[in-house]
Amino acid sequence: MENSFNNKIRVGQLSATDRVSFYKKTYAHVGLGVLLFIFFEYLLLQNASIVEFALSMTQGYKWLLLLGGFMLITNYAESTALKTTDKNLQYLAYSGYVFAEAFIFIPLIYMAISYTNNFEIIKQAGIVTLGLFAGISSIVFITKKDFSFIKAGLSIGFFIAIALLIAGTLFGFNLGLWFSVGMCVLAAGSILYQTSNLVHKFSTDDYIPAAIGLFASLMLLFWYVLQIFMSRD
Repeated sequence: MENSFNNKIRVGQLSATDRVSFYKKTYAHVGLGVLLFIFFEYLLLQNASIVEFALSMTQGYKWLLLLGGFMLITNYAESTALKTTDKNLQYLAYSGYVFAEAFIFIPLIYMAISYTNNFEIIKQAGIVTLGLFAGISSIVFITKKDFSFIKAGLSIGFFIAIALLIAGTLFGFNLGLWFSVGMCVLAAGSILYQTSNLVHKFSTDDYIPAAIGLFASLMLLFWYVLQIFMSRD
């Protein structure tokens, strides 16, 4: 059965108590996604063959294939979670997406650990990411503004970013620090947009699709915050 947003009550139309309940469910599922990501990442990094394979996929066109596959998984997980009311399928889609995130993060996490010989830089980047995520999300709840109007700008920004990634991979140039900064801005905009959707798009049963969108934006921000930390020296 497909979700019909036109026939469902938006979270913004509910009482304050019911809205808070929905927000708690959504952010609890984002937190569960983060914990599951850490669990998957730990398991994957224990397998030398998987790490070697993931590192090999960062070379040339293989990285583009990996990114393309990841985008397909992202779209599938989001569309599946939105189109079905079956919670088991929604959880399966969410878990699959978290696993895909963990896999694509292997090279970056591996290099970050090698960079400092410990997890310090990862912890620092994680704290900054969570702080930014909380601050950006709070803007929506404080202002109660609908930020759906930024969707077009975000789409254009992501298309430009994808084009630059493809060009950088094919022609072998480093996109550098400012690209990471720009991607952090895009990720921040995505968090703003996804948080706005909690109130203005989703219904009370859509806490899993809402969590997937927020988790995806959070991990995008973490990816580039970590890259910025690694480029400091």
